[in-house]
Amino acid sequence: MSDLEKLTQSLAANLKRWRGERGFTLDALAARAGVSRGMIIQIEQARTNPSVGTTVRLADALGVSISTLLDHDRGPQVRVVPPEQAVRIWSSAAGSSTTLLIGTDERGPMELWTWHLVPGESTESAPHPSGTIEMLHVTAGELTLVVGEEEFRVPAGAAAAFEANAAHSYRNDGPVPMEMTLAVAVPPVSPPVPAPARKAGAAH
Repeated sequence: MSDLEKLTQSLAANLKRWRGERGFTLDALAARAGVSRGMIIQIEQARTNPSVGTTVRLADALGVSISTLLDHDRGPQVRVVPPEQAVRIWSSAAGSSTTLLIGTDERGPMELWTWHLVPGESTESAPHPSGTIEMLHVTAGELTLVVGEEEFRVPAGAAAAFEANAAHSYRNDGPVPMEMTLAVAVPPVSPPVPAPARKAGAAH
């Protein structure tokens, strides 16, 4: 089985598991995530490999990290992830890529990423749930960070933090590759509140 097939199978099992733990029906998760019911069914049946954006929306809706959707195994309190086990989520033909280094769901999902953008390329992210914070540190080149309608230049050595509940994107307008480390902290999701039980004799 290839790495992509393993990833698809793991995502299928974990999505179904976490949807069940949260008590979400297919329709409820579809509404929360902005992902079609049919797409969720295909993912849970391991019949498709969803885009990064779709995976992020599902993780946000469930209140878990992307790493949890890819592999829910729990290790010891200290977990070391070797480089070969980091998961490359996205890459382009020109050589840009994003890699999920590690994630956890303690006290709300948290993820640590590395990004590599070659000159002229960019990636976009849909708004995350309210309260989500992103922090980044540029180690090479210069990042053009776009949050909502505003652009910010973040040169090598500089760091930035922002609330990620607005559409945002990362762009390399410079002449050399841009490298950065990115941390994402998502607030925990509250499980759905069960409907109050009907009293005996209540009208239907």
